[in-house]
Amino acid sequence: MSFPRNGGGTTHSARTRFHARGLMSSATPALTVIASLIGLFLLWHVAASLWPSRAFPTPHQVWAVLVKDTANGELPFNLAVTLARVVAAFVVAMVVGSVVGVLLGMHRRVDQFFNAWVILFLNIPALVIIVLAYIWFGLNETAAIGAVAVNKIPTVIVTMREGARALDPRYGEMATVYRFSPLDRLRHILLPQLQPYFAAASRSGIALIWKIVLVVELLGRSNGVGFQIHLYFQLFDVAAILAYTLAFVAVMLFIELLMVQPFERYATRWRSRPA
Repeated sequence: MSFPRNGGGTTHSARTRFHARGLMSSATPALTVIASLIGLFLLWHVAASLWPSRAFPTPHQVWAVLVKDTANGELPFNLAVTLARVVAAFVVAMVVGSVVGVLLGMHRRVDQFFNAWVILFLNIPALVIIVLAYIWFGLNETAAIGAVAVNKIPTVIVTMREGARALDPRYGEMATVYRFSPLDRLRHILLPQLQPYFAAASRSGIALIWKIVLVVELLGRSNGVGFQIHLYFQLFDVAAILAYTLAFVAVMLFIELLMVQPFERYATRWRSRPA
């Protein structure tokens, strides 16, 4: 019996084509996003060229401001200041909101008593909280970060409270039988079940907090992206407003794509394991 001599080559060629198709399919979403952004900037350039106005600068003018303010250090400094406030307010809101939310979700009577408080703070406008914080505590970093955190804490409480209500009591019974320590209960029973809710609160939190931080900086700080936008608004410099806005949005997208999403995939890696 004889076999085709090129059988191995055919198999290798088929594997190569399969691998190439896999690479193309995995790269398609990224290429689609890049093409979409290029199309948006081309549309922006054409529209700004057809309607030349200081109120509608071209992408080239915005890029020139980005380069200039990056070279003189203004843009990196203000981005770093705003990002530090975002991180501080985010950590405070997530820690306080998670602890309170889990406690309310696990204790029905306590939840009934404090539910009205949660609803009240959910419906107080962010602007009111910011103004009151500056009046009561002064124009300082503590008031600024606290005002942002207070605006976010109620939404974290609501999300984590729902997660605590959805806890499976059978795992708690198992922990009792095997005499888990409080730390083991937290690590192996509570946190894995609450992880999806924590991830949801984190993702919505980071998107909301940085927007509120800009308002806080606009109203009562002397630096940061919000202050710079307010300054350039008074000068009617739309190119600079767009430059600082796009720069900070790019930073937040970088954090989302390279930090938040990879951490979420790592935290939920156990779901993809075979049974």
